[in-house]
Amino acid sequence: MHMADALISPAVSGVMWVTTAGIISYSAKKVRTELDESKIPLMGVLGAFIFAAQMINFTIPGTGSSGHLGGALILSVLLGPYAAFLTMASILIVQALFFADGGLLALGCNIFNMGFFACFIGYPLIYKRLAGEQPSQARLFGSLSLAAIISLQLGALGVVLETLASGISELPFSTFLLLMQPIHLAIGVVEGLITAAVVWFVWKEAPAILKTAAARQPLGAIPVKRVLAGLLAVALITAGGLSWFASANPDGLEWSIAKTTGEEELAATDDGIHGVIAQWQEKIAFLPDYNFKKSEQPAAAEANEAETSAWPAVDSGTSVAGIIGSIFTLLLAYGVGKGLQSLTTQQS
Repeated sequence: MHMADALISPAVSGVMWVTTAGIISYSAKKVRTELDESKIPLMGVLGAFIFAAQMINFTIPGTGSSGHLGGALILSVLLGPYAAFLTMASILIVQALFFADGGLLALGCNIFNMGFFACFIGYPLIYKRLAGEQPSQARLFGSLSLAAIISLQLGALGVVLETLASGISELPFSTFLLLMQPIHLAIGVVEGLITAAVVWFVWKEAPAILKTAAARQPLGAIPVKRVLAGLLAVALITAGGLSWFASANPDGLEWSIAKTTGEEELAATDDGIHGVIAQWQEKIAFLPDYNFKKSEQPAAAEANEAETSAWPAVDSGTSVAGIIGSIFTLLLAYGVGKGLQSLTTQQS
C-alpha cells in the first residue's frame, strides 16, 4: 500500500507531511519515558524484521493480486504505540529514500496510512480492549485479526480519499473505492494471522514485553536477548533468501489501479515539483525496486528481465537490497531511540 507520487498533489502532500510530522513529534515526546537499554535495541531489530517481512508479497487466491505485511500492529503490541509509530516511520523512510518504494511526495501519506491507524486505533481501541490482560491463544488471534483488518481497511480508505482530494490521477472514486476495500479486506485477514503468530511467539518467550508495552514502561531487567536474536535471524534469512519467494502479482493498490484504468501503474508527471522530487529520488535510491541499477549491472539486469516469470526469483540483487535495507532500518530506528534517550537525559 505504498502510494506513488503520481497519485498525490503537492497540496495534499504538504498537508499529510505536516500531519505526519506532528504525529512523529508527539510520539517522540511521549515515548521518552519508555526508552531504556533493552527497548531501544528492540525498536531496531523489530524495524529490520518488518522491513524484511514487507519484501514478501503473498498471493491472494483467485484475484491475481498480492499483499504484504504492514507490521505496525506487531510493532504496537511489542513496543507500544509511540515507539511503534517512530519505528514504522523509520522503515518507510528507508524504503522511499534508498529503494524507491513509495514516492517522496507521498511519504507523509504512506507513514500516516500504514502507521497511524494500526498504532492509534487498531492497537488501543480494538486489540487491547478485546485481548485483555491474560489473553488465550484464541482470544489473541481473534483480537489481532480484527485489529489488523480494521486498520488496513482504514489505511486503504485513506489512500482513496487522499487520491480523490489530490484530483490529479483521474481515478473514478467509486470504482477505486469498491476495488481497494475488498482486496485489502482479504490482505487484512492474512496480515492478522501473521501478526498473531509473531506476537504469540514473543508472548511465549517473554510475555512481560507485551505487558510493559501496554503499560508504556521501560523493559528494565526483562530478558529480551532470545527474542532479539530470533527476530534478527528471521529478518536476515527473510531478506537474504525468502524474499525470492515473493508473489509476482501486483499488490492490492497496484491491482486496484490496474482494474480501474487498465494499466498496472499511473504515468508519473515530469512537470513541476513532481519532476524535481522524482529526480532526487532517482539519485538517492541506489537499489531501486530492491535490485541493482540497470546501468550498473546491465548483464544481470537483462538476465533478470528474461526470467521474470521464474519462481522462486533467485536474485543476488534482491538479497543484497534486503540485507542492506534491514541493516539501515535497524540503525535508523535504533538511532532514533538512542537520540531521544540522550535528549531526555540532557534535559533531566
